[in-house]
Amino acid sequence: MNASVDGKISSIGMFFDGLNLSKLSIPSIRISDVVDILIVAIFIYIILNWIRETRAWSLFKGIMIILILSVLSFRLNLYTTYWIIEQTFSVGIMAILILFQPEFRKGLEQIGKGSLTKNIFNSNMQDQIIPKNILDEILTACFIMGKAKTGAIIVVEQKVALGDFEESGIPIDAIVTNQLLINIFENKTPLHDGAVLIRNNRIKRATCILPLTQSEIGLDLGTRHRASVGASEVSDAYIFVVSEETGAVSIAHNGKLYRNLTRQQIEDMFKQQEKQNAKKINIWKGRG
Repeated sequence: MNASVDGKISSIGMFFDGLNLSKLSIPSIRISDVVDILIVAIFIYIILNWIRETRAWSLFKGIMIILILSVLSFRLNLYTTYWIIEQTFSVGIMAILILFQPEFRKGLEQIGKGSLTKNIFNSNMQDQIIPKNILDEILTACFIMGKAKTGAIIVVEQKVALGDFEESGIPIDAIVTNQLLINIFENKTPLHDGAVLIRNNRIKRATCILPLTQSEIGLDLGTRHRASVGASEVSDAYIFVVSEETGAVSIAHNGKLYRNLTRQQIEDMFKQQEKQNAKKINIWKGRG
């Protein structure tokens, strides 16, 4: 009995001796390695998050299925299936880039509009907030039109120019007044259909056609709200929307829609933005 136990202990000892644990060492981890891992993790997270919010999510699931079939066909020696999949992948990359060009463009624009990118490339850290007198005229017009249930879209351009959509509108170049805005969106008038573009505190264009968002914003919202969110996804503009059905006033900015706002809520929103910009300016002055 003792001999068998001693034999087992001896075999276990020989097993660990074979592992040569004395020569094992824990690799050193540098700060750069940690930073490298964090960058890759954040990059993967951003890509997966972006894919889930676009039509590319269905494409991603399809690619994963094809990859699994490819591995199985290779392991099971299904040469014909593997050859077809291999040939498909040879031209598939180019086809994906062509078919999903809008989604890739949207993803790059969102990266460029991120807070980190703004901090790097915008040293003054100051956004062009709408002047109070212009904001008062816009809000007065919006809430008057809301009571009358007159639909409207008012785009207040910021740093990113909306030249691509500006050409679809009719030039005006007038002072911003609530009376003029109300008159433009009056039903059955020549300029009521489309969006009004305000640039440098002046009404520059009317009847502008805006791109529709591909994101899900709610089944109860129509083309007017989808267009406002779509324009905010490709620019930093503040877009005021008046619902024709409910008369509610909403704001689209940076791809988000803030719905059913009161005038006080909108004014508080811009005051808060001004405070944040003032803090950023002070921080950059301190760094300087």
